[in-house]
Amino acid sequence: MASEKYDALLVVSFGGPEKHDDVIPFLENVLRGRNVPRERMLEVAEHYYHFEGRSPINDHAKELISALEPLVPMPIYWGNRNWHPMLTDTVRKMKDDGVRRALALATSAFGSYSSCRQYQDNLDGAVRAVGEGAPRIDKIQPFWDGPGFTAAMADHIRPLLTPDAELIFTAHSIPTSMAQTSPYEGQIREASARVAAELAHPRWTLVWQSRSGPPSQPWLEPDVVDYIRARPDQSPIVIAPIGFLSDHVEVLWDLDHDAREACVARGISMKRAAAVGTNPKFVAMLAELVRAGAPAACPGTCCPAPVRPAMPQASTSHPGSRPR
Repeated sequence: MASEKYDALLVVSFGGPEKHDDVIPFLENVLRGRNVPRERMLEVAEHYYHFEGRSPINDHAKELISALEPLVPMPIYWGNRNWHPMLTDTVRKMKDDGVRRALALATSAFGSYSSCRQYQDNLDGAVRAVGEGAPRIDKIQPFWDGPGFTAAMADHIRPLLTPDAELIFTAHSIPTSMAQTSPYEGQIREASARVAAELAHPRWTLVWQSRSGPPSQPWLEPDVVDYIRARPDQSPIVIAPIGFLSDHVEVLWDLDHDAREACVARGISMKRAAAVGTNPKFVAMLAELVRAGAPAACPGTCCPAPVRPAMPQASTSHPGSRPR
């Protein structure tokens, strides 16, 4: 068994605030090095305050770990990119516990800079920070095409779907410059097609959500709200957040709040499927990947970091960072 050469599994996530006082420090971590005006950060903070300052993303990480523990033959650690438990602290704990080689599972199914390459950079940075004796960490590659992912997403959509409904898949928008240097858009589209085929539902489309950045910078379109407003009819819709593994704040706000408001204004019936979460089929697939060990790493030239444009001070676009 390939997993026998590993001492531990490390679940790596984006991280999110746990309470009201965490929100601003968390967003400052997310936005470090980016030219985002403070007033726009405060606008994003209001989304968190709507949920009493608590993002569900950390709870999802804990639930995923609990679901994996009976299925994988090694201890599981957890570290985040932007909030506690911070990744470097976790890698230091792994070193102190005697872990010498570990697998890392990032809570993102698709390949782009922010959803894949950046996690590899985060892992490399944490290992360097811990220094001598830090474990070697191999990252599991994106798993968007795994049958358990397709089956879990279909499971969550199927009870909501009617023959007359349009199935709308959503994923986090990214700059078109990033999309051109990564497989992200093609993977999302193919994953959506696989789920629609599993459901035998030919009426489906792919749209995007959670756009950030200046209005002068092109991002993948159409935005889900714009798409709903422009629909030629009022037939019912089922929205499936295929680009997300959990129902964190981006899903709750952008879909359950903004998209639902747009549907109400148009008189459109809307249902929203849950993300894959801890669906047993999805968890079983992840456990199988862990037991198989990490495949060959991506080349260092894939999914390069984006060149960030200067952020205008006055803008009516979405905030410079979206909540998790």
